[in-house]
Order: sequence, then structure tokens, then C-alpha cells
Amino acid sequence: MSTESVQGGGDDPAIEVTPDAAAEALSLLEGEELDTDEAGLRLFVQQGGCAGLSYGMRFDDEPEPDDLVVERHGLRVFVDPASRNYIGGSKLDYESGLQAAGFHVENPNVVSECGCGESFRT
Repeated sequence: MSTESVQGGGDDPAIEVTPDAAAEALSLLEGEELDTDEAGLRLFVQQGGCAGLSYGMRFDDEPEPDDLVVERHGLRVFVDPASRNYIGGSKLDYESGLQAAGFHVENPNVVSECGCGESFRT
């Protein structure tokens, strides 16, 4: 199994995942007793926040038929078609530290973010 595969993406730019993000997500998936060969992290965009859009993440047992499925460093990331337009080409990272622990999306499509960094506009 390749650690750099993309399924269902066509010409869409893929999502990059850092090794730290993959390791943390895989650890959390295993803690939830999910099969990491099938399950994955769903990365999506939703309406909300002071800038208009915000990121969401959750674990799913399997991808939907029309999802972009990206596998990096053993982690499967699922992106629905509507979210693909906003986050294609983004990089998912995990920062660990006393004040900034958590997943972070570096999105080249963002034209502005709110002051708190929780929402964005493309």
C-alpha cells in the first residue's frame, strides 16, 4: 500500500499531511478502536465564524463514494466535493506545545482570516 496515494481526485490538488499530523491522527483513530486501513480523518469546510468559513474534522469509518481520498504516512484523509473547492492544495499539520497544541490547516486559497484564526474567506 502506497503512503502517497490519491483516489477520486481527478485534477484536484491533493491535501498534504505532515508526518506529525498523521502520527497524531492515527494514534487518535486507534484510541477510538477504528480500523486505520478503512477509517480516516474527514477534513471539511462549513459555514460559520466571523470570516465566513471554518474547518471541521472528524473520524469516519469509511469514505463516501464521491470523496477525495488522500493517503499520507498511513493516514487516510477524506474530503467531500464541496470542501475540495476551498481546501485543495492545503497542508494539514499538528502542532504540539503548551499554548498551540492541535491540528492546523495551512490553506493557500485563503485571502483573509479572522483575528482569532478560527475562520477564513477564500
